[in-house]
Amino acid sequence: MTDSIDKPGYLTQQWLGEIQSLKQQMIQLQRERDEAWESSQKWRQLYNTEAEQRRAEARMHQQAIASLKTELQKFQGINYENLAETNTRTAIEQEISKLSSLEELQDKVITLTQERDRLLLALKTEQTNHEQTRKSLTTALGDAIDSLAKARVSGKEVEEIKEQVNSSESETKPV
Repeated sequence: MTDSIDKPGYLTQQWLGEIQSLKQQMIQLQRERDEAWESSQKWRQLYNTEAEQRRAEARMHQQAIASLKTELQKFQGINYENLAETNTRTAIEQEISKLSSLEELQDKVITLTQERDRLLLALKTEQTNHEQTRKSLTTALGDAIDSLAKARVSGKEVEEIKEQVNSSESETKPV
């Protein structure tokens, strides 16, 4: 009889011990969860701080690049456009100053006019040749596309014929 009385008490003690153990495990897991949460928050904050620093650096570098581009354009504009114009004008003025008479000036104008006409004719010829080349290449490209389309259609027709032959053979074969 004492065994039967002790057995429920023993089981109760065992269950209470198990419950207490589970409570301790739950408290430990909650602590670990809270620590993990705090750690993740710290890492998130570090990441956000780092990302903000990178964005600020990127903005600063973009501004520096824009500033350098503007400065480069200023230098290029001064060095190339104005300098080339000045050198061309100076060269023309030197060429004119070498001419001593009206006849030499007229000869120079005639020579320059002939050179201009020759260059205009060469330009027109080049434009005509370019147009013909463009038309030829466009035609060749169109022909190639047509040939490719025909080849694809022929390939499809061959496949369809093969399928028809195969299906008719399978229908005529006895089982």
